[in-house]
Amino acid sequence: MDDRIAELKKIIERSRRIVFFGGAGVSTASGIPDFRSETGLYSKDYHGLQAEEILSAVYFALHTKEFYDFHRKYMVHPEAEPAAVHRYLYELEKRDKLRGIVTQNIDGLHKKAGNKRVYELHGSIYENYCVDCETDYPLEKIIETDGIPRCDKCGGIIRPGVVLYGEAPDKYTMIGAEREITGADCLIVAGTSLAVEPAASLIGYFTGPHLIVINKEPTPADERATLVIRADIDEVFRALDVSEG
Repeated sequence: MDDRIAELKKIIERSRRIVFFGGAGVSTASGIPDFRSETGLYSKDYHGLQAEEILSAVYFALHTKEFYDFHRKYMVHPEAEPAAVHRYLYELEKRDKLRGIVTQNIDGLHKKAGNKRVYELHGSIYENYCVDCETDYPLEKIIETDGIPRCDKCGGIIRPGVVLYGEAPDKYTMIGAEREITGADCLIVAGTSLAVEPAASLIGYFTGPHLIVINKEPTPADERATLVIRADIDEVFRALDVSEG
């Protein structure tokens, strides 16, 4: 893999408008389980239901308490810390080489690492709000509440500011992500199977010279890629850190 790491480093050094597009595999080194692997969240049965069913807008509306039981147990990881990939991307942004991070993750780790140019396509567990009066609440309100969290002002249900199945991503977040990907000269796609729409279709906006795919399994973007690295993401970015040192 050393030759591929060396090639990746060359491409990064030569590029001026890098965009990083990441999925659940980016956060596994931080202790957050992925979704679609053989041992991922979506491979398990939860009392006769699949994770996609529980994490849907319909299930939230009809079974709010059960939704929150699942959300607190499997989706909320406040103890997670940024891994090598998050730290490396922060350094790239400080050097003004990284123009944006487009993430399908809701864990907030890119922002926790210090990055500012982050497009969270599916929202964040750190943003919660009352469905009635729209009062904002921190994650602590969700964690410290048993059952259904209620608004302190009006008593309405508080919901996480994440995109559930059956809902569309925020329009302006999508527009920003499209803009950054369209203007990029290097797009690094990592830790995602590119199976979720409309997020996966964003890759089609890239027309630059270098499309990099870092993933353990094949993806639909592999055929277009300039460079494909089949390896653990944290291992790759740790190697980049060493080569920078």
